[in-house]
Amino acid sequence: MSSERLDRLTTALDQYVDDERLPGVVVRVHRAGSVVYEEAVGFRDREAGAPMRSDALFRIASQTKAVVSVAIMMLQEDGTLLLSDPLSRWLPAFAETTVAEPDGSGGYAVVPARRAITLRDLLTHTAGVGYGGGPGGDTWADADITGWYFAHRTEPVRQTVDRMAALPFPSHPGEAFVYGYSTDILGAVVEAASGETLDAFLRDRIFDPLDMRDTHFFVPREKAGRLAVVYNNDGEGLTRAPEGPGMNTQGEYLEGPRTSFSGGAGLVSTARDYGRFLQMLLDGGALEGRRILSPSTVALMTQDHLGDRYRAPGAGFGLGFTVRTDVGAAGVPGSVGDFGWGGAYHSTYWVDPAEELVVVYLTQVRPGGGLDDHARLRALVYASLLESAALAPG
Repeated sequence: MSSERLDRLTTALDQYVDDERLPGVVVRVHRAGSVVYEEAVGFRDREAGAPMRSDALFRIASQTKAVVSVAIMMLQEDGTLLLSDPLSRWLPAFAETTVAEPDGSGGYAVVPARRAITLRDLLTHTAGVGYGGGPGGDTWADADITGWYFAHRTEPVRQTVDRMAALPFPSHPGEAFVYGYSTDILGAVVEAASGETLDAFLRDRIFDPLDMRDTHFFVPREKAGRLAVVYNNDGEGLTRAPEGPGMNTQGEYLEGPRTSFSGGAGLVSTARDYGRFLQMLLDGGALEGRRILSPSTVALMTQDHLGDRYRAPGAGFGLGFTVRTDVGAAGVPGSVGDFGWGGAYHSTYWVDPAEELVVVYLTQVRPGGGLDDHARLRALVYASLLESAALAPG
């Protein structure tokens, strides 16, 4: 990769900070197993004048989903479960589920689901489970289960998930891509199948083996000073996010109740740690001699499983993340087979096996609408590839 061309990325990110469109960013790029770029730009805390550091901690929200999806695949490799298992095998409360079908007059009827939810449905977000909105959303609000944030809850996530089973879902299993609590439910499956809490399983089976030393559901107090502040971007500049669940610096991630481990959006991590996790996937399930998954399992995860049920141009969906199926249809640089996702605080990542490339981009902005930094990041990273790994001899 061209260091001169990668400098253009630094310049572009500096401009976003100067224009008060982003508070601060950490970017990490791996190529062929080596870190070729790592930059911390802007501020961890603008009001305090605290500069961003490469070891800053970020709420990675839905980037947690890839980690928990890997945990499920590990349990299949252990012989503990199968992706074809009905969810009710592990969480009996889901033995009979219902769907809220619109009645054409602004209301809805609650009907039995046409079939059982499977673990594969949850991995591909085709279980029909949303985030508590849509038809039947009033019942989810009454149950106090809406939105993706769990860290402030005093009940363990398994209890919250069991309460979900009694609520009507917005779609029948297997029929549509519905983004929502599917991976939180999978986190509860990990607990039921392993006999461990989700935080203990992830620590013992993924974080410690991969030396992901700064990835936690709740920030250790000695690391509190490294947690980046969340900012709002309303299109007219940045303002410090108001105090509230998931937004403030001295909130639940630091002070408690520390009981709800959200498999869908709960982790805090660093660019280094998440880069190591992604490098493991790029390397076929192992990193530095520590095997997490078999190559065949990684290959299964990174294939499109949905076809027409996932409607993003040039993309499909695998077991935990989106997968590129057509570069031309997508209309942005990349390769067939690259895979990735992002988080609610405007973070993103992708892995491009054809180019032996890993990219991690972490920031803390809500909402991120109107920003074009993700597209610019992708354009400038690919502009820095001076030789295509896919076309290299041998």
